[in-house]
Amino acid sequence: MPPKKPAVVEKVLLGRPGNNLKMGIVGLPNVGKSSFFNALTNSSVPSENFPFCTIEPEEARVAVPDPRIDVLFNMYKSSNKIPAYLSVIDIAGLVKGAHEGQGLGNNFLANIRAVDGIFHLCRAFDDADVIHVEGAVDPIRDLDIIHEELRLKDVEQVKKLYESKGKDVARLGVNGDKAKKEEFESIKKVYNQLVEAKKDVREGDWSARDIEVINQLQLLTAKPVVYLCNLSEKDYVRKKNKWLPKIKQWIDENHPGDVLIPYSGVVESNLSGMATQEEKDAYLKGLQEKYESATPVTSILSKIILTGYSALKLCYYFTCGPMEVRCWTIRQGTKAPQAAGVIHTDFEKGFIMAEIMRYEDLIELGSEAAVRAAGKYLQKGRDTVIQDGDIIHFKAGQVQPKKK
Repeated sequence: MPPKKPAVVEKVLLGRPGNNLKMGIVGLPNVGKSSFFNALTNSSVPSENFPFCTIEPEEARVAVPDPRIDVLFNMYKSSNKIPAYLSVIDIAGLVKGAHEGQGLGNNFLANIRAVDGIFHLCRAFDDADVIHVEGAVDPIRDLDIIHEELRLKDVEQVKKLYESKGKDVARLGVNGDKAKKEEFESIKKVYNQLVEAKKDVREGDWSARDIEVINQLQLLTAKPVVYLCNLSEKDYVRKKNKWLPKIKQWIDENHPGDVLIPYSGVVESNLSGMATQEEKDAYLKGLQEKYESATPVTSILSKIILTGYSALKLCYYFTCGPMEVRCWTIRQGTKAPQAAGVIHTDFEKGFIMAEIMRYEDLIELGSEAAVRAAGKYLQKGRDTVIQDGDIIHFKAGQVQPKKK
C-alpha cells in the first residue's frame, strides 16, 4: 500500500482576502503625498502648502507596467489590451497625537484602516516655501511619529478586546468553549506583540488560526509598507542625500526586509505635466547634463507601482486571443478554480480544467502550436496554484440555475 501523501497546509495571508486591494499614501502633512499621487495618476488633487489640504481621500487606478502584455498583444494580433491595475488612495496627513484625535486623526486613521497596504512617504528635502508641520526636516523623527501613531491606535483597539475577551474566557471555566479560548490566545499574542514588544503586527510569527483572528481586526500595523523618500531634484539626479543612509539604517533596524525607494516629487510632477515622450526625454537628458550625472535620469514611478502591487501579494495571469489580451489580478497562492472565478463566478462553480502555458515557453518557442508540440501546453486540475504570467484557457461546465 503506497504511503499517504502528507496533507498540504494552506498558507493564510495577512490582510483581506480577494484581489481588489488598495495602497494608501501615508505621511505627515506637506511631505509631498498629493503631489506624488497627482504624478502617479495624472489627476489633479490639490497639493497646497498647508496641513489637511486633502480631507477626503482621493482614489485612482494606476496601470501596472509590464512589457509582456505588449508582446502578447502583437503576437496574437489582438484588438484590445487590458493591463492589471493598482488602486491608490491619497490620505490626508497624520500629525503627532492622531490616535487621540489630534488634527483630523480619527478620520485619517479610519481611512488607513480601509486600505490594504501603505506607501509611507517621508520628506528629505529642504524648502523654505514648504512648511514642515514639525518645524524642521527630520525624516527619522517623522517615520517614528507615523509608526507610533499607527501602533498606538492598534493598542487602543486590541487592549479593549483583550480585556473584554479575557473576562469572557475567565467565566468559561476549565471545560468551556475551546474555540473562544483559542481566539483569546491569539488576541493575547497580538496584545503582547503591540504592547510588550512594541512591534508591528505584520512582523509577528503567527499561526494560521492567529492570522484568521488578525484579519478580522483590520489592524493598521498588519498592513505591508513600502517606504518612499521624497528628494530634491538635485539629490535625486545625483543619488545623494544625507538622510538616505540614516533612513535605510532605521528600516533595517526596525522593519528589516521592507523596501525603500528614493524619488523626487519635483521630477515626477514635471514629467507628468509633459504631453509627449520627446518632451520627457529632453527634460531627463537636461537634468543629467545640469547636474553632471554619469548615469541617465529616469522616472521611478514604474518601480513604485510594481513594488506596491507586489507588497499586496498580488500577481496576474493572462488570457489571450484576437479579441483581447488581458491581465487578471489574483492573490499569490490562488488555485485554478478561484482564478477562473475572477473572470466569472460561473467559471469557478463549473470548473473542469485550466489549460496553461508559461509566458517564457511561448516566447521561446514562438507560437501556441509549438508550445503544444513541445508538450508544454498543460491541462491542470483544481489543486493547481496559478503563477504570475501564466497564459490560461479555462474550461467550465454549464452551471444549473438554483431552483426557486
